[in-house]
Amino acid sequence: MTAHRRTLSAAALAGTTAIAAPLLLTLSAAGPAQAHGAPTQPVSRTYACSPDGGSLARTEACRAAVAANGGAPFTFWDNVRVPDVNGRDRAVIPDGRLCGGGLPAYRGLDLARSDWPATTLTPGARLTMTYRSTIPHTGTFKMFLTKPGYDPSGPLNWSDLPDRPFAEVKDPAMTGDAYRFGMKLPSDRTGRHVLFTIWQNSSTPDTYYSCSDVVFPKAKSAGSSRGGSGTGGSGGTGGSAPTATATATAQAAPAAAPTASADPAGQPEKAAETGRAAESADSAAPHSGGTVDGAPVASATGGTGSRNLVAAGAAAVLLAAVVGLVLRLRRR
Repeated sequence: MTAHRRTLSAAALAGTTAIAAPLLLTLSAAGPAQAHGAPTQPVSRTYACSPDGGSLARTEACRAAVAANGGAPFTFWDNVRVPDVNGRDRAVIPDGRLCGGGLPAYRGLDLARSDWPATTLTPGARLTMTYRSTIPHTGTFKMFLTKPGYDPSGPLNWSDLPDRPFAEVKDPAMTGDAYRFGMKLPSDRTGRHVLFTIWQNSSTPDTYYSCSDVVFPKAKSAGSSRGGSGTGGSGGTGGSAPTATATATAQAAPAAAPTASADPAGQPEKAAETGRAAESADSAAPHSGGTVDGAPVASATGGTGSRNLVAAGAAAVLLAAVVGLVLRLRRR
């Protein structure tokens, strides 16, 4: 749960003990049904334009997305989910509405613009994706990258994506508040693209959709060692050198993080590396994961935990209040 939503929960729990206790039980019982998620690295449109998106939420693209939603902010950035798709993504989600999952509440995410907050990546490098989630769930992540020649000024259609994902990861472990898994980026992309992620749950009937805008710079001349920078539409730029990025992702990814890469034929490779083998393989390859100005990454921010943790914390506060009241009564 984000800080924004923790504030709302705290206000709800500030009432009487008689009201708060049943509420805590409800939060605990309903927890598993509230599992949601979206990428924060590379930053997704829904997260960037949410109240948690920092300066990115104030970019022209994000302001336009909120306006297209009738002024409703993307407070629930982790809820772009559609039930009962069962792998029929291309039949259920219409063209031009992929980023919002075809949901009216997220239609602003599908605006045809070329100034969405974007993350700069390196073609052919390894990327560690951070996919924040509330509660662990089993399921498969499929990552697609728009085809060479993609026009970012138009709507995202299924024809803009390859038939098969360039990376696929099944049942990764959740550490802290996020899934983190590696993948090898295609080497034939330049300019602006969309990294489209599908998370099909196997423990719930839900499928989640997200769009992360990315930029691949053109190849640099030999001897150049400077890294790419992240762009944030009209909201400014920021960046980090590939070496610094590699250090950050290595610290964020657990030793047993699963990895996925693409072979030369473009087929997704499902990796089962664990322990030190996975860690050494991941650190041996060059990493890519440029940052964008104001984009909080789950590995670099305070953990958000599950709603059950919030409920437990609220219960402790209530218990302390009751104990204090008893002590005061006994002193009288």
